[in-house]
Amino acid sequence: MITNELNTAQRQLKQLLAECSSAVAFTGAGISTESGIPDFRSPDSGWKRHPPMPFSDFLASEENRILTWRRKFAMDDSYAGAKPNRGHRAISRLVADGTMGAVITQNIDGLHQSSGVPEHQVIELHGNGTYAACLDCGLRYELAAIRKRFEGDGRAPVCTCGGPVKGATIAFGQAMPGEAMRRAQAAARACDLMLAIGSSLVVYPAAGFPLLAKENGAQLVIINRDPTPLDEYADLIVRSDIGSVLEPFERANRLN
Repeated sequence: MITNELNTAQRQLKQLLAECSSAVAFTGAGISTESGIPDFRSPDSGWKRHPPMPFSDFLASEENRILTWRRKFAMDDSYAGAKPNRGHRAISRLVADGTMGAVITQNIDGLHQSSGVPEHQVIELHGNGTYAACLDCGLRYELAAIRKRFEGDGRAPVCTCGGPVKGATIAFGQAMPGEAMRRAQAAARACDLMLAIGSSLVVYPAAGFPLLAKENGAQLVIINRDPTPLDEYADLIVRSDIGSVLEPFERANRLN
């Protein structure tokens, strides 16, 4: 996108944000690429080298759980040190100044929280990769402790209750988190402006939330480098680098 087109899109977005009473962001992998985390479909994505284990396979054997943890730590090492970028910081500013009430995200990297968005305003549809939890009792485990034990004995971690411990992400075939889905549905229905940022909008049921917002009267902005299946419903489409589009909002103060 050339400079004049970008400036025009930023002015339109600024006006929409200034006029709305409650905005919500819906973010996908594209917002984190500037932080050095390739999206799932990128040729250099770590998912290609360390494919995720389907949930049923994880449960099926100790061997599969060990392999899952090896892949998990290899992925973590690949993206160690990733920090929030301009897009994350802009969203954090919009949340802080009251323009944006919630962030619905497909991402598992925890960068929205790291950028300053309060935990209770981040709705993680696919879980969080920065910690682990017992599948039976839900007890949280920090990864540093899990890794130390795993590298010491080579065994898949087990909770004190006897249940299997897994990274707190939603694996293929695992049920979507009910509470997060309910919160996302409520946020999508209540907002009057939805910003879909860095998502291909093809992974369901998560990708249904921007359309739900639109169906309930919200205006829809899509910021993504490539076309999406929901472009026909959008009030504004910005096909450009996310950080460049949102950078002015990182510095804005109540959009003035």
